[in-house]
Amino acid sequence: MASPPNRATSSPGGTSSAAILLGRQFKQMQTDKDIPGISCGLVGNSVFEWEIMIMLDEEQDSLYGGGCFRARLNFPPTYPLAPPTMRFMTPLFHPNIYANGEVCISILHPPGDDKFGYESAAERWSPVQTPESILLSVISMLSSPNDESPANVEAGKLWRGDTKEFRRRVRKCVRESQESAWD
Repeated sequence: MASPPNRATSSPGGTSSAAILLGRQFKQMQTDKDIPGISCGLVGNSVFEWEIMIMLDEEQDSLYGGGCFRARLNFPPTYPLAPPTMRFMTPLFHPNIYANGEVCISILHPPGDDKFGYESAAERWSPVQTPESILLSVISMLSSPNDESPANVEAGKLWRGDTKEFRRRVRKCVRESQESAWD
């Protein structure tokens, strides 16, 4: 018996199940207007690497409002079983963002139990998450940092102990993001 012809949908970056799913999710993000201030595009022609622009208005976030923050989402070939990584390309001073821009948030940690017992399995990555749910979580994280296990220790200390200096550093990042947003 002959096998049926390959009917994989066309998706930039390949015809694997991950590429097809990401292609659909990318198209949905392009047409969905549920998250205002989010723009996404592909890096090169790979559906596995997205460039994201997060543009927060003052009403969305009093700390980071007015900022235009460029980031990258990198999806593994095993997506959605494994989480993507997210890295801000725009410098961002935040307790849950490493100095290199990598985002540290539970939703992007591999599924399963945390070996340190800090996060429950329910807080970590699961295949039902989408790029949209990731971005909503990151936007929420910006206004409500988790200072219990900061990726940026200095930002975590300032968030807890010197909010005036923390705000000053954040507003500087916002100003710089506005100046370099379209470079």
